[in-house]
Amino acid sequence: MSNNPGMISVALPDGSERELEAPATPLTLAGSIGSGLRKAAVAATVNGTDTDLTTELGDGDVVAIITSDTEAGRHVLRHSTAHVLAQAVTQLYPGAKFSIGPAIENGFYYDFDLPDGQTFHEDDLGRIEKQMKEIVRANQPFTRTEHTMAEAKVLFADQPYKVEIIERVESAGADDLDVGEVAGDVISAYRNTDDFVDMCVGPHVPSTGRLGFFKLQKVAGAHWRGNESGKMLQRLYGTAWESKQALAAHLHQLEEAAKRDHRKLANELDLLSFPQELGGGLAVWHPKGAIIRKLMEDYSRLRHETGGYEFVYTPHLANGKLFETSGHLQWYADGMYPPMEMDNGTYYMKPMNCPMHCLIFKSRQRSYRELPLRLFELGNVYRYERAGTLHGLLRIRGFTQDDSHIYCTKEQLSDEIASLLDFVLSVLRAFGFEDFTFNLSTKDPVKYVGSDEIWDEATAALKAALELHGLDYAVKDGDAAFYGPKIDIDVRDAIGRSWQLSTIQADFQLPERFELEYVGADNDRHRPIMLHRALFGSIERFFGVLIEHYAGAFPTWLAPVQIRVLPVAEAHEAPTQAVVAALEAAGARVDWVKADVGLGKRIRMAKMEKLPYVLVVGDDDVAANTVGVNLRSDMVPEGGEDVERDVPLATFIERFRAEVDNAATAALTA
Repeated sequence: MSNNPGMISVALPDGSERELEAPATPLTLAGSIGSGLRKAAVAATVNGTDTDLTTELGDGDVVAIITSDTEAGRHVLRHSTAHVLAQAVTQLYPGAKFSIGPAIENGFYYDFDLPDGQTFHEDDLGRIEKQMKEIVRANQPFTRTEHTMAEAKVLFADQPYKVEIIERVESAGADDLDVGEVAGDVISAYRNTDDFVDMCVGPHVPSTGRLGFFKLQKVAGAHWRGNESGKMLQRLYGTAWESKQALAAHLHQLEEAAKRDHRKLANELDLLSFPQELGGGLAVWHPKGAIIRKLMEDYSRLRHETGGYEFVYTPHLANGKLFETSGHLQWYADGMYPPMEMDNGTYYMKPMNCPMHCLIFKSRQRSYRELPLRLFELGNVYRYERAGTLHGLLRIRGFTQDDSHIYCTKEQLSDEIASLLDFVLSVLRAFGFEDFTFNLSTKDPVKYVGSDEIWDEATAALKAALELHGLDYAVKDGDAAFYGPKIDIDVRDAIGRSWQLSTIQADFQLPERFELEYVGADNDRHRPIMLHRALFGSIERFFGVLIEHYAGAFPTWLAPVQIRVLPVAEAHEAPTQAVVAALEAAGARVDWVKADVGLGKRIRMAKMEKLPYVLVVGDDDVAANTVGVNLRSDMVPEGGEDVERDVPLATFIERFRAEVDNAATAALTA
């Protein structure tokens, strides 16, 4: 607290204090620290609550400045830009109604209901962007006001979607909402000009002039409140960043991502497809894709076989009573396929393997000497994802989990989690990932079962394992529901995108629900602890990420066709087949193409298929038992050439075998 009249003292995140002349705001504080911080500031956290930079500070407040180059700062920029989008649309389309417009990962969106049957088109985005830039140039202040429910309904009388939100809060409370528009019984609003006001909790940047580095991206349809029977609105998506450079980098990443889209590459490389005749979210694997899948599964089986796991198999469907016991019908019914009525009960396609693994544990009396018991299955599961959420292999309805459930004692829990972290990282490294992020998810305040003490104990065990490994991790408060806390491991791909793949979850609940027991050394019965664990997450999603990570140019050990041999002319076809036989004898996946078109065209076709090696056989090669070696561009050594001539076939085979063998050894010891 300040002892000087007319002054206030505020505490900073580093524990230091700073005196300011009253009245003072977070923007005042930022300016007192430095002009650079004032320029970068977009909002502040005061006593743990995010707020506007124009909020008046009190003596003794604890204040942290939120800058534009942080995730929290970008969220403020994006949410503020969404307001500017809504303002621009209402100016260009008089009578337009706007519903919700949150910030999302890397961007924002806003949903609109246009008058007189008007619709947005991609060509309209440039015109809307131009209007948004006019609003930014006008440097309009974001002014916050607060209202009662009744006042807010009058304020937004011409915006029916906002009125509906207010009425829902009146009847059900703010917890019923899925966007941050209302806090408590007070309706806050932000006004830019006399003709535009939007309902929002905030915070926002001080003025529109603080924005400007944005891009509208696409038009989509969206049902009001996500209800498929609700009115179809039009959604405009955009992205916003803190600088011209950051925006350009993101747009470049999007361009690269489009080139790497696994759906596009899977089709071009003949790996798999999604036939309409099957229905949405279901894939068929073509021979080349199936080769890679088999390699992934074989690797997974070998690692589990040598890692102390026991293999199990379970059916694809089960009686509904099983999922009542497990809680899936209580918690996940919306994500399960509809029931099938049989002569002896109601059956469901399984959404998870864990209930059946519990039945295996329960099938006979267990002793503490059997623990930890590690069950492993490449198990097919089925989840009813809504049509609008399907996305190739990344969001699919039928998929295969490399699923393991480990049953252990409390005393074994920490060691098992630590061992699992080693296992997960070694598998991810084997497939070329090196940049990891760890997230510890704690108990959802509402969607959980079991006592606080049990959750705290499980959370502490996961935390201890992370810290024992010296791993930096973020805590996602309230992000773990139902069973127990979990560790999610994200990987960063070749173009810097983050993918959530592997999960380790501690579960005290299913052993209780299934009444699992083991006989301890004291001859009493005890309840085991259960660990859920998936390394790939699912074969399908992991494969989709792999395609995009490598842009379809798989490392040699994983490529479906490792080598293609091309005869220069028809006269070289017989010697080419002899080369193919020698390569096959060395264990290579190899094919060859007849000399029915020019050699250059056949080489270009092979490179389009992203084959690691293309060998050429001509007159000199036939005489000397050599080959010409064309390397894929990413395999050319620094300073080297992409074409090697007159390479003895035996030398190439030796080099190829060493490359594949070394990759296999590295994969098993990663």
